[in-house]
Amino acid sequence: MSIKVSRKENVSKFLGLVVNKTVFLSTIAVIIFSVLFTLIFKEEADLYFGQAQTFVSAHGGWIYTLVANFFIIFCFYLAFSRFGSLRIGGSQARPEFSGWSWFAMLFSAGIGNGLVLFSIADPVRDFLNPPRLAGESPVLIAQEAINFSFLHHGIHGWAIYCLVGLSLAYFTFNRKMPLTLRSVFYPVFGNRIYGWLGDVIDIMAVITTLFGLATTIGFGVGQINSGLTHVFGLPSSLFYQIIIITVVTLAATLSAFSGVDKGVKILSQLNVRVASLIFILVLLLGPTTFVFKSYIQNLGSYLVNFVEMATWTEALQGTDWQKIRTIMYWGWWISWSPFVGTFIARISKGRTIKEFILCVLILPALVTFLWFSAFGGITMRDILGGDTAMIAAVNDNISTALYVFFDKFPLAIVLKCLGLVLICSFIITSADSGALVVDSITSGGKLKTPAFQRVIWAGATGVIAAVLMYGGGLNALQTVVTISGLPFAILLLMMCYSLYTGVKEDYNKNKRKEKLVEKETYRKNIIQLVNKDREEKKLKKIEDNSQDQDTSPINDK
Repeated sequence: MSIKVSRKENVSKFLGLVVNKTVFLSTIAVIIFSVLFTLIFKEEADLYFGQAQTFVSAHGGWIYTLVANFFIIFCFYLAFSRFGSLRIGGSQARPEFSGWSWFAMLFSAGIGNGLVLFSIADPVRDFLNPPRLAGESPVLIAQEAINFSFLHHGIHGWAIYCLVGLSLAYFTFNRKMPLTLRSVFYPVFGNRIYGWLGDVIDIMAVITTLFGLATTIGFGVGQINSGLTHVFGLPSSLFYQIIIITVVTLAATLSAFSGVDKGVKILSQLNVRVASLIFILVLLLGPTTFVFKSYIQNLGSYLVNFVEMATWTEALQGTDWQKIRTIMYWGWWISWSPFVGTFIARISKGRTIKEFILCVLILPALVTFLWFSAFGGITMRDILGGDTAMIAAVNDNISTALYVFFDKFPLAIVLKCLGLVLICSFIITSADSGALVVDSITSGGKLKTPAFQRVIWAGATGVIAAVLMYGGGLNALQTVVTISGLPFAILLLMMCYSLYTGVKEDYNKNKRKEKLVEKETYRKNIIQLVNKDREEKKLKKIEDNSQDQDTSPINDK
C-alpha cells in the first residue's frame, strides 16, 4: 500500500494554541475524570484496578511474554536484513546530533530514575522471594535474582522502545507524515488514521504518557524526599513532596521552553556525566575487581539462561511472582513506549536502520547491566556474607536503599549528594521530554510549536503527580499503566507489519531507481563509445585524405 503524503490538515488554532482540538480536549477531559475518580473513589479505584490487573495477568500474561520476545526477533531481523542500510530521512540525511548527545538523550529518556531506584531493590526483593529456586543454595538464588533484573531492564524493554521509535522516525522523516502514533498505522488502516480512529490512537498515547510520567515523578519525588531526610534530616512528608514536585515542574518547564537542542540536550548530558561519576567512585572506592568479575559472570549467566527466562510463564508453578514482576515490567515498558519512542524518533534523523536498532537495543542495555552488576552485585555479595542492612532498607522503603548502600563507602556524603542530583536531573529530563512529546502529538505531529504549549504540558504533568500523591493514587495509577500495556501490545504487533511494509516498499523503489540509473548509465556509455568510434573513424578518414593529397603531385611528375 502506497503511503499518502498529502493529507487534510486537522490542526487549528484554539485559544492561541496550535492543536488538534479533538485530541487536546479529549485528553484534558480524560485526565480530569481520572484524577477526580481516583481522589473521590480511592478505595473503589484500588479494588477495581486490582481486579483488572489480576485478570490481565492471569489471562493475558502469555501474550505479553510472546510479543516481548517477538519484538526482539523483529528488530534484529530488520537490522541485519537488506533494509538495514536505509537511512532515516532519506539517503542524503545526516544526524542532527553527535553520537554522544544522541546516546545521552535516548538513555536518559528510556532509563530515568528507574535505574537508580531498582538496581538495588529488584535483586534484593527477588532474592527474598525467588521466582523458581526457593529452597536452593543462596548463591544460586542470588545469581538468578541478578539474571531476572537483567531480563526486566535489558533488551526486551529496549526492543519495544526501538520498534516504536524506528516506526515513528521512519514514517515522519521518510514519508513526511506527522510525528504522531497514528501515522505508523497507515498501511493497516489507510486514510482512516486522519479521522476518529487516528484521534483515538493519539489520545491513548497522550494519556498513557502523562500518567506514566506522573507515576515516575511520584516515585522519584519520594526518593528525593527520602534522600533529603537521610542526608540532611528534612522531614519526609506530603508537604515537602509537593514542594519538591513544584520545584521539579518549574525546572522541567524552563527546560521544555528552551527546546530539544538546549534544555533536554544539556540535562541528558548531565545525567550521563553524573551517573558516570557515581559509578566510577563506587568502582574505585569499592570492590573494583569484584564488579568487573560480576559483570562478566552476570552477562554470561543472563545469555545462557536468556531463552528459558524470557519464555517462562509460571505454567506449572501456579504462583503470582510473574504477575508482580515480569508482566508488570512488560506492561510498563509498553505503556511508556509512545513517550520514549516518540522522543527517540524526534532525535534520530540521519541514522541508518541498522545503526538505530543496534545502538538503541544494545548500548543502553549493556550500560544498565554494568550498573546493576555494581550496585545489585555488591548488595548480593554483602547479603551472602551476612550483612542484612540492605534487606532491612528495601523492606522498610525502597527509596532509601540507595543512600543506605552509599553508607558502605568512603565519601558517602559526596555519593549521596551526587545521587540526589542524578535523581533530580533524571526526573526533570523525563518531565520536559515528556512535555515535548505530548505537545507534538496534541499538535498533530508538528515538530515546531509555540513554546508556551510545551510549558502547559510540563506544568500539567506536575499537577497530576501532586494531586495523585495528595489522594494516595499513585499505586492505583501504576496498576492502570500496567493494564494499559495489553491493548498497546496488540497495536505494536500491527506496527511491526506497518514498518515492514514501509521499508520494503522504499527498498524496492530504491532498487528500481538503481536499475534505471544503471540502464541510463549503460545507455550513455554505449552512446559515448559509438560517438567515440565515429570520431576516430572520421579523423582517420581525414588523415587518409590528407596523405593522398600530399602524394598526388609526385605521382603526376
